[in-house]
Amino acid sequence: MARLKAFNPDKIQEIRKTSGMNQQAFWTRFGITQSGGSRYESGRNIPMPTAMLVWLLEAGRVTEQDMADAMKAVKAAK
Repeated sequence: MARLKAFNPDKIQEIRKTSGMNQQAFWTRFGITQSGGSRYESGRNIPMPTAMLVWLLEAGRVTEQDMADAMKAVKAAK
């Protein structure tokens, strides 16, 4: 079995910058406000579900379309 890429929360800002997105665009995909994302980038602990979503997207296990579809489904359920 192939070794999984580790998630390093200390590199979250680097991940975002590599994506070419500003904080608002990057974090909105995960249902996080810009200010919340800024706190994570400054060292605040990232909740496990958010860290998992970032990892899944970064590792190519889900697509941008998957994220958009999930966001629509969750919003529709409210």
